Amino acid sequence: MSEVLKKFTKTVPHWRPRVTPVRLEDASAAQLEALQVTPSNTKVSEYVLVLAHDVETLKVRSPLFNAVMYDAAGLNRADRELGAIGASMVNRCIYCAAMHATRHIQASKSDEVVDAIFARGADADLAPRERAIFDFARHLSDAPPRADAEDVQNLREAGLDDAEILDLILSTALFGWANRLMHVLGDPVRRG
Repeated sequence: MSEVLKKFTKTVPHWRPRVTPVRLEDASAAQLEALQVTPSNTKVSEYVLVLAHDVETLKVRSPLFNAVMYDAAGLNRADRELGAIGASMVNRCIYCAAMHATRHIQASKSDEVVDAIFARGADADLAPRERAIFDFARHLSDAPPRADAEDVQNLREAGLDDAEILDLILSTALFGWANRLMHVLGDPVRRG
């Protein structure tokens, strides 16, 4: 029996959809076209197959997601992933927090930041740059007005320029939306 996960972990759980995913062999031509661009340009996940029920939205969503999260310019990949972790933790999205923790570890080549965050949350002992990014992402996700001028100043003092700050805003806000979709459309489960 699988168990719905309640806590954050570096182990990416299985995502169990509540809405039946589109089966590739039964997909319409329009669905197959929309599925040609996937998040991170990798395999087509069950989540994306659920989203394929709305072809027009998926045709816009996947390229937008890729542009925000994987553009080579601007904020580095590890920092975008840290913003996604902060948003996912506030939104209690166990699946996204684990997935982006894994991607942060790959990009930074260290699990130190993720381990600290998952062990102590907002009280994690972080370097100034990671602290500024994590706090900003948490504040923006908690309530947009909570991410204020002091947060932006902290980002600047940590070395982020305006383009990097905009990338952080975009990646964090994207996960406000993505987390909510994940919650409604399925559950993170441990296989067992």
